[in-house]
Amino acid sequence: MNINQSIETHYVSPTNHRGSRIIATTPGGHKLTHNWNYALNSDANHYAAAEALRAKLDWSSIKAGGSTAKGYAFVTSILEA
Repeated sequence: MNINQSIETHYVSPTNHRGSRIIATTPGGHKLTHNWNYALNSDANHYAAAEALRAKLDWSSIKAGGSTAKGYAFVTSILEA
């Protein structure tokens, strides 16, 4: 049995002090800020942010993902039995 968890991402516009970035969050309150990589397109930047948070939390690989009205959502397994 797999227990799945989600990671949501959204874009944050640049300010006078910080560049563009993606915020990745989980329903459990984990959060990571990932700087925008101008060599990547929007989809790849959101995936990179979700992947960075997934790796930080030591969850297994991202299984699926896609765009939403507010950003992107990704699904990963946190436990495989």
